[in-house]
Amino acid sequence: MEPRKIRAKLGELASTSISGNDISSSCLYVSALAVLHAGQYAWISLLIVGVVLFLFRKIYGEVVGALPMNGGAYNALLNTTSKGMASLAASLTLLSYMATAVISANEAMAYLKNIVPQLPVILATIGLLSIFMGLVIIGIGESSKVAIVIFIFHLASLILLSSFAGIYLFEHGLDVFADNNALPVKHGALPMALFFGFSAAMLGISGFESSANFVEEQKKGVFPKTLRNMWVVVTIFNPLIAFLALAVLPISDIESNSEALLSIMGNQVSGSWLSFLVSVDAVLVLSGAVLTSFVGVSGLVERITLDRILPPFLLKRNKNGSTYRIAIVFFMLCVSILLITEGDLEALAGVYTIAFLSVMALFGIGNILLKVRRKNLPRPERSGWLSLLVAIASVITALVGNILLNPDYLVVFMEYFVPTIALVLVMLNRTALLKLLLRLIRYFLDPINRFLVKSYRGINRVIDHINDQEFVYFTKKDDVAALNKVLLYIRNNEHTRKLKIVSIFSEGEQATDSFISDLKVLDREYPEIKIEYIQLKGEFTPKKIKELSEKWNIPINFMFIGSPSDKFPYPLQELGGVRLII
Repeated sequence: MEPRKIRAKLGELASTSISGNDISSSCLYVSALAVLHAGQYAWISLLIVGVVLFLFRKIYGEVVGALPMNGGAYNALLNTTSKGMASLAASLTLLSYMATAVISANEAMAYLKNIVPQLPVILATIGLLSIFMGLVIIGIGESSKVAIVIFIFHLASLILLSSFAGIYLFEHGLDVFADNNALPVKHGALPMALFFGFSAAMLGISGFESSANFVEEQKKGVFPKTLRNMWVVVTIFNPLIAFLALAVLPISDIESNSEALLSIMGNQVSGSWLSFLVSVDAVLVLSGAVLTSFVGVSGLVERITLDRILPPFLLKRNKNGSTYRIAIVFFMLCVSILLITEGDLEALAGVYTIAFLSVMALFGIGNILLKVRRKNLPRPERSGWLSLLVAIASVITALVGNILLNPDYLVVFMEYFVPTIALVLVMLNRTALLKLLLRLIRYFLDPINRFLVKSYRGINRVIDHINDQEFVYFTKKDDVAALNKVLLYIRNNEHTRKLKIVSIFSEGEQATDSFISDLKVLDREYPEIKIEYIQLKGEFTPKKIKELSEKWNIPINFMFIGSPSDKFPYPLQELGGVRLII
């Protein structure tokens, strides 16, 4: 693994722009979606979504504030439950990013085709994906500059469109809005209209999780500001655009022009120039959502690869410090999906919907586990139990609503999800699978054959290489029960047979005889794990962790601690990626 190059951290505007382009691009389609299912009450459904997102601000703030490392829902679950459960969240997040990148890139080029009719959409989509792959390879700092330009232009376009729509209403009155409100309620009853409208409108907050996936690239204190800024943009513009659309266009026109609603609105309230501007904005901000996917997936994949869930070759860095192989592999996956679907991406929308909402629900569950299992871990803010449960219930409600609206989406989702989670499960259980392969070779084939013997030895070497990775657990307490939990966790979640248990004492302190005796008992209880106990003098500091990591050649993310109390003198992010396992 290559050393991480020190890179400049991102400020509030850059971080908000990277994640905000994804979530704010929802203005282009979510109003029309809400109108399709909630009719004249679409703007109310979108306001409810804003309330739910407000609850998630606290949830994300507490979890990422306590565990400020890349990975989002994966990181939250990795430090509060098993590696398998965390891998489920990682798989769903990867699917969400993949679908976001392909859909956004394709939609951006479809909008551009309205401006340039001769444009070959598929080739242009591949070109756009390659551009953002290149930007991420160059470095996140350069990517952020592009994101800032797109984000500011998008906000300016929305403000301009809303202003001219307001002037149009002042001149023409609310007759169209009144006519729309006189129409029969969708789905036969207001509660059902709001339920399905809310379910569809929840897609308007996709991208909210992105900031958590590159939090390590942000300056201190920036992350909660990105959550606030994204919430403000979504809560103001999504309901406002829906209300203005219902005030200037009949519902029938909104439904028949759902893919280009804002462009049609611009033409209605001010003419072709505003329609053209909105189309240009759509191309740019959807392109920005592609960039968000590349940045987010780079942070997530780097994290899960460090934890040996994906192959380590992905971690190689270029001179700019970027893990360029992650960007290249992600680009190739996106292009393959685009070519397989031939640009007909409606099915991918189902993957996108279910994966995104599942990740949001898992993040809420991660917050519950954090409260229960890591209650003493310091955090800058806390979500209330009632708001947490309401937020999770709201996401599950939206998930059920979307499946009811589009039952086929669940089938398509499983077609993508099953291979993804299968790959992850293979990586998590690769030593067991390799041992099974050895038994099959022994049973079915002649071990005298030179080629087979060579294969047999080669597989053994792979197993030995995987298991030879040492892990470290830092402890100072004479708590044998806690050490037993550590060994159980390592046996069930990690591929290793070597563990260093390290105590760092001040001068004059040392481990008790009873503790050392208990360690010998544990060593006998877990014969498959070689336990080495080390006593050191000094202080447990970030510098000491780094020093031991370099001395023993053990990556910091293979070093564990128990959950620290609020008296612990260092923020968790200063420990360099040490994991919490009890």
